[in-house]
Amino acid sequence: MTKTPDEQNSVTPSADTLAQAASAAAKGKGLPPVHLWNPAFCGDLDMRIARDGTWFYQGTPIGRPALVRLFSTILKLEDGKYFLVTPVEKVGITVDDAPFVAVDFRVEGCGRDQRLVFVTNVGDEAVAGADHPMRVTRDPTSGEPAPYVMIRNGLEALIDRKSFYRLVELCSHEQHAGAHWFGLWSGGVFFPVIASEELG
Repeated sequence: MTKTPDEQNSVTPSADTLAQAASAAAKGKGLPPVHLWNPAFCGDLDMRIARDGTWFYQGTPIGRPALVRLFSTILKLEDGKYFLVTPVEKVGITVDDAPFVAVDFRVEGCGRDQRLVFVTNVGDEAVAGADHPMRVTRDPTSGEPAPYVMIRNGLEALIDRKSFYRLVELCSHEQHAGAHWFGLWSGGVFFPVIASEELG
């Protein structure tokens, strides 16, 4: 692929320089406004988020939770690709599955009025509902379910196995999109998990 002049003249930032820029951007309350930042692409960084949520830099796990949290706040999804973005830099990283893992959840209310509040491995919280939908995919070979919940700005969390088992206990059979489904209510929205007929 031919690089643009800007890309040819740029130097890919290191994890250290990105961390410094992210730290500076995080001085205010809340998450940095990455959706407003559109700097020039600076190349790909040797950083990877594994399916279990572990972040790697140059093949080594990043062992500082605070640093992982900092990087997670400047993560951006564009056209199916993941980037770390600051006001002046944008680097591509590799994400094996979803960028986050939902490691726990709590239930507020019950039945159709319940709210499922998910907590991720980097400390984000999201209430499943219209703005934070849940979805379940199935492995075409094994049939193994993979449940996800939207956390923010197109960034999803893979719901871990222990949490999914707890969620199944909250499921009910409902009429949805012209068929019977076994699924979950949260935030006034019904999220189908598996067709009722597949459960026998």
